[in-house]
Amino acid sequence: MKNFASRLHQYLLPLCLSASLVFAVNTAQASVPQARISGEISNAQMTALPGSKHPLAQAQFDSGRLAAGTRIQGISLYFSRTQAQEADLQALLAAQQNPASAQYHKWLTPDQFAARFGMSDADLAKVKSWLESQGFSIDSVARSRNVIRFSGSVAQVESAFATEMHHYALSVRGTTETHFAPSTALSVPAAIAGVVQAVHNLDDFRPHSHAVSGKSVTARPAFTSSQTQNVYFAPGDITTIYDVQKMYNAGYTGTGQTIAIVGQSAIAVSDLEAFQNAAGLTVKDPTLLLMPGTGTSSTFSGDESESDLDLEWSSAIAKGADVTFVYTGSNINYGAFDALQYAIDNRLANIISSSYGTCETELGSSSLESVFAQAATQGQTIIAASGDDGSTDCFSFKALTLAQREALAVDYPASSPYVTGLGGTEISTASSTYITSGSAYWQAANGSDVTASALQYIPEQAWNEDSSNGLDSGGGGASDLFAKPSWQTGVPGIPSDAKRDVPDISLNASTGLPGYLLCTSDTTYWASSQVASCNSGFRDATTGLLTYAGGTSFAAPIFSGMLALINQQQNYNTGQGLINPTLYTLAADSSTYASAFHDITAGDNDCRAGSANCSGTIGFSAGTGYDQATGLGTIDLYNLANAWPASTGATLTGTTTTVSASNPSPVVGATDTFTITVVSASGTTVPTGTVNITIDSGTAITGNTLTANGTLTYSTSFSTAGSHTIIAAYSGDATHSASTGTASVIATAVSSGKGSFTIAATNITVTQGNVGTSTITVTPAGGYTGTVQLSLSTNNTDIQNDTCFTLGSAVVSGTAAATQTLSIDTSASSCIAQGAARKGQSRKINSAGFGGGIKGSNGPLTALSVLAGLIFAGFIGRYARKFRMLAVVILLATVGMALTGCGGSSSSSGNAPKGTYTLTITGTDSSSSSIPTATTTLTLTIQ
Repeated sequence: MKNFASRLHQYLLPLCLSASLVFAVNTAQASVPQARISGEISNAQMTALPGSKHPLAQAQFDSGRLAAGTRIQGISLYFSRTQAQEADLQALLAAQQNPASAQYHKWLTPDQFAARFGMSDADLAKVKSWLESQGFSIDSVARSRNVIRFSGSVAQVESAFATEMHHYALSVRGTTETHFAPSTALSVPAAIAGVVQAVHNLDDFRPHSHAVSGKSVTARPAFTSSQTQNVYFAPGDITTIYDVQKMYNAGYTGTGQTIAIVGQSAIAVSDLEAFQNAAGLTVKDPTLLLMPGTGTSSTFSGDESESDLDLEWSSAIAKGADVTFVYTGSNINYGAFDALQYAIDNRLANIISSSYGTCETELGSSSLESVFAQAATQGQTIIAASGDDGSTDCFSFKALTLAQREALAVDYPASSPYVTGLGGTEISTASSTYITSGSAYWQAANGSDVTASALQYIPEQAWNEDSSNGLDSGGGGASDLFAKPSWQTGVPGIPSDAKRDVPDISLNASTGLPGYLLCTSDTTYWASSQVASCNSGFRDATTGLLTYAGGTSFAAPIFSGMLALINQQQNYNTGQGLINPTLYTLAADSSTYASAFHDITAGDNDCRAGSANCSGTIGFSAGTGYDQATGLGTIDLYNLANAWPASTGATLTGTTTTVSASNPSPVVGATDTFTITVVSASGTTVPTGTVNITIDSGTAITGNTLTANGTLTYSTSFSTAGSHTIIAAYSGDATHSASTGTASVIATAVSSGKGSFTIAATNITVTQGNVGTSTITVTPAGGYTGTVQLSLSTNNTDIQNDTCFTLGSAVVSGTAAATQTLSIDTSASSCIAQGAARKGQSRKINSAGFGGGIKGSNGPLTALSVLAGLIFAGFIGRYARKFRMLAVVILLATVGMALTGCGGSSSSSGNAPKGTYTLTITGTDSSSSSIPTATTTLTLTIQ
């Protein structure tokens, strides 16, 4: 720590633009964004938006246009900053990380960021007016005032942005997937071309999980199995190997810290509780937060297990921290990047962990750099996995050319200069004693499993388990998008390439040397004969099998938990923002590097020749100091934390804000009361001050003052059924730091128990292989109100086998009719791909006269065949990484939520044949059997 402040100042000084800009840092906070749109926004003169065509939306994969009536939710218009705003922002960021600056670690709130770096109210009003003139409905405006979310039909999108929306069938990660995206670059009116940075969510290419099933490799002989003496990582092993236990012994568990995990699937809290019980931890549930506007809470194969492991391992390390899970719902064009933006825009946590990413070549215009800069000004630290495809991060994108797939590439967002990228290691194979129980490194089992069996630090090498099944190694290399940051210097081995190099640090990520235990209901990570996960300790009680995996997906949440302990010890109760300058400054000190880092000098992340994957050896080897396989190496947390500089600002006591609803399932229109409680981490003082309340991304409700006991109540009602989110942002006071709490409720429309309803549906005409839509109208009579569950059926086996559909419930809350949109996909391959990749998003049409199951002319035999196919899909997912997206489909049906499911494989290889078919819509009240069922028919014409 000698001369730490001066060294950090030296590395950050080049970021300061000039004395006048630094002065602006102190004076511009009261400024108001100036209007930038001077003329009328008109489609008469359009300007192309650079980089707006997705790289995978290529003509050779085109499978036809989307139906004009298909509705797209949550389209996001991102705005750029002016040159003056960007200069001000960079000066502020430098000052906030410069110990010599008066702005050091003085973070902005989201509203302060918006007032300084957002769009003006006048400009936002003009853009919203233009969008509404195009037929779009406005969903929300980000607190940063840099994003507008809106929804509309495909026809409206094509007209407003001068493009066409198409389906694309292409191979990604070994399976054929069907996606949609604009077929050309977007255009925007010339009047706003200078302020629009990008348009997101017009495609459904989502970021990818960086977890790898442990069943794709042979398990190695700190959990020690009493049955096999094989070893696996349990939380107790990581706390030993990386010297976390000494932090616990000193009283640091992450208390007062907040971690946000981002994902794109719902989870079962029971899986997390099973993990905590099996590991001997105190059960502590996370806060679950469904991002508003993203659809209903739904589980998706592969993504559910990713979220499980992220939540399990972050909370296992930071046992005292508060963890919030921010995830997206059933709407197909939302994903983990949207959840990441939401966690930043509402400053939901000091630390944000993401195990999702995509290779830079495939990123397109989906960069979140402007959002990540906002996080840095707000004191939020972003941790991201660096990927599991080694030095060739794009290799799994089969749709790219071979040259693109084999080119050196890194993963985003780990490559962002605003993000700390986590790479992977594995236990060294130099000696078999490293991976054998009963050695100097592992405690042997004696009659029962040992749930914490690692005895000391175990030598590591770069993670690389490439095999004929695919690439499984730590991502790393040089970015093609970002220049080398000023702080990435001072450590031997850092390349002189003028590029941002990743990873920054690493932790064990191996699937077999030795692999991490997890608990999940997601069968993607189960063995072929496994029937449960963690219902007997870490084992399946029936088969005795364990659930385990690897990947940099584990490294990211584990380090996020470690950082929460550092923050607590060094009094960073309001966060640290970007920590990379500190990491590299510490590593530049040879004595600190020797004690706080494990320099990994063996192994590589090559895409190896002869493995049937790459035409030659491509990659990077580990070496002394920094390398592009493992970064600065792994860490000794206790030594790193004690070398870390303490907070030099006013020492504020950390706080935790919680929100609880008097009724978690209020009736539409009924008053629900929320109790907001702010407590100090010390437990001896009572926070004072105000709380801003935001409901469903609306305008913040200010002026809510805490009572003498640190609480307040707020009452409201909801006009629409479904999930609603309440965010309470405590502003802090002279002695207590700010914090944020959230809660979600599901508003329901309860049946009146009287009256009736009728159903009407518009006919559908659709080109073969495309998606058609129908508007379903539910009209109440005799005082009926309630939730009408809608189902679709037909006796035609071609339609049953080769199409799938989405159809939600209709909520009648007054005397007016309610509508829902039925979407039918007539592409058989698209239905199969959607079923594999988006569990719960689509389902096959039932045989007329039957409901609630997958039934056709063969009745139970068909259902059994589907079940067998699903079990087989789960089996191959264990052993071949490229098939692991195939998974069991689970129906999710709750009151007020969309009924969703997924069809099995088609009985034929082609699309549904051309012709005219009759479909039946059936409506049933969700809670009262006394309300009569209603039906109607519609005609589906496939041309």
